[in-house]
Amino acid sequence: MFSFNMFDHPIPRAFQNRFSTQYRCYSVSMLAGPNDRSDVEKGGKIIMPPSALDQLSRLNITYPMLFKLTNKNSDRMTHCGVLEFVADEGICYLPHWMMQNLLLEEGGLVQVESVNLMVATYSKFQPQSPDFLDITNPKAVLENALRNFACLTTGDVIAINYNEKIYELRVMETKPDKAVSIIECDMNVDFDAPLGYKEPERRLQHTEEPAEEDGDPSNYADMDMGFRAFSGSGNRLDGKKKGIEPSPAPIDPSDIKRGIPNYDYKVGRITFIRNSRPQPKKVDEDDTMSRFIAFSGEGQSLRKKGRKP
Repeated sequence: MFSFNMFDHPIPRAFQNRFSTQYRCYSVSMLAGPNDRSDVEKGGKIIMPPSALDQLSRLNITYPMLFKLTNKNSDRMTHCGVLEFVADEGICYLPHWMMQNLLLEEGGLVQVESVNLMVATYSKFQPQSPDFLDITNPKAVLENALRNFACLTTGDVIAINYNEKIYELRVMETKPDKAVSIIECDMNVDFDAPLGYKEPERRLQHTEEPAEEDGDPSNYADMDMGFRAFSGSGNRLDGKKKGIEPSPAPIDPSDIKRGIPNYDYKVGRITFIRNSRPQPKKVDEDDTMSRFIAFSGEGQSLRKKGRKP
């Protein structure tokens, strides 16, 4: 008898423990069921059929389960995690932003493969709209949103939901690899300038110091002093104009009151100047008592002295 092996080389163990299959993908809105699954749209995980869990449990794969999604028609690929195994057989459900990155339509074929990714240490994002700058603390918002993601891929445009508004962020850079796992990691996050953002132009303000004016009040004669009495003109009943219209009398420089500057002014201090009235002089009580003498007046009588009635 002759015995032979039809394979010259044994199959590597890495390929034996590899999960690879094709599914028809649909958005989460197509998922049948009474419960609202809008939470899937807020993250980076997919829903797979129960047969995938049965096959994965037989393979010696590492946890957490991470997968590589590939659209062979457009040569687009991304990475994701798995949320549940409740989809119909042959179907998987993806977030809408993930289908846009893969250029997939409803019912398109996607290749799903299990992968092992390195833990992330650094990532850089670029907001796709300047509206992202309206968020008070963008790093805290992004950190909270990334809790629903399992991994990041350089070049993807992820979508996060904050305050009932969708913000899109492009993954510009990831370290130490182009695809990294962000589960239980200490990752430094940086932001690039938003797409379409323009820095405000800085205008240089040239402040010219006013020239020192001398104390001559005649320099203020041309100033507008507001209301001036009897500066108008009159009209005749017959419509004739006689003589020259009176011109407003010139301002006497002595009538102009110029404020007195406060030479003791200090920055950050407000001084209220009030008109001071001269106080009446105090009279000593001793002087008043010495001057006042009770019943010191003289009386007059109607009768003359020396006459008898």
